[in-house]
Amino acid sequence: MLLYIHIPFCESKCPYCAFGSLVGQKDKFKAYFKALIKDFDSFSKDLAGVKFETVFIGGGTPSVVDAALYEELFLKISPFLEKEAEITSEANPNSASFEWISKMKEFGLNRLSMGAQSFYNDKLKMLGRTHDKSAVFKAVEAAKKAGLKRISVDLIYGTALDNKERIKGEVAAIKSLNISHASAYTLTLEEGTPFQNRLELSKDDEALARLVKDELENVGLKRYEVSNFGDICRHNLGYWQGKEYLGIGAYSVGFLGGARLYAPKSLNQYLASPNSRQKEVLSSDDMVLERLFLGLRSCVGVEIKSLPNAWQEKAQTLINEKKLEQRGDKIYAKEYLLADELALYITL
Repeated sequence: MLLYIHIPFCESKCPYCAFGSLVGQKDKFKAYFKALIKDFDSFSKDLAGVKFETVFIGGGTPSVVDAALYEELFLKISPFLEKEAEITSEANPNSASFEWISKMKEFGLNRLSMGAQSFYNDKLKMLGRTHDKSAVFKAVEAAKKAGLKRISVDLIYGTALDNKERIKGEVAAIKSLNISHASAYTLTLEEGTPFQNRLELSKDDEALARLVKDELENVGLKRYEVSNFGDICRHNLGYWQGKEYLGIGAYSVGFLGGARLYAPKSLNQYLASPNSRQKEVLSSDDMVLERLFLGLRSCVGVEIKSLPNAWQEKAQTLINEKKLEQRGDKIYAKEYLLADELALYITL
């Protein structure tokens, strides 16, 4: 099983971000972590014999919270961790200090995902980021000094400022960091964000997406999912494999017993009732559809016999057209960027 912990606090709200996050609220940090403990305790009675193979602390910006507040939470979850559990936290360059990373490593952190987003200051400014490129290098250096071996950075592309040369510059910067993983996401103008109708800020260019992939693979970071490259993140791989996961924290989502569990999407509601959940039971058809889309987007693939007969026939057509590859009893997308289109073709 996997464990996801959501930390909704941020120093500032990026204008492209649609995730559950809140600016400020420092006066509620301690209450929130007490609520996380209650939340986890409400599930722990059903976790007898369960071991978490991975933990992912996401947000929001987990690094804006003093590391000392995480200690009790780590003590609570530690009996449920596998011996070699992968424990990841997201962080931002301007708050991931050597002291913060070192303390989190003492608690068990062994992987850091850094929200770099770009190595060009004009692009960082356009994206509403509060750090500059030098902060990324300093934060990665701090993580290495603290003894972390597994470090990832996020990159956003598909902005109006991107072109071939600048993409190469972004990847050259990633190469110079000598890290094990990178995530690359195209800028999405999400509904309900300040960027929602800012069409002039994005650039839908498939050639740039392919260039990102080629350049990252050229520096030794092999793509294993449409947006992820390098040393495989076991936590994310677990999602694509359809493993169960417990989500705790406001805005979090879990998947247990064939049902999706949604925590309150309000900090105050969560603080008042941290163990309340809305439940969405998935049908067997829902599960097959989800496995198809997730499997084709990643190195996980899809067991062809798990698909309905009509879907298997369409999948065979794509195999014949060399758009899908069959290895053993599984099918894989030959080009992850086309994975969603291939899945739609199979299901329609």
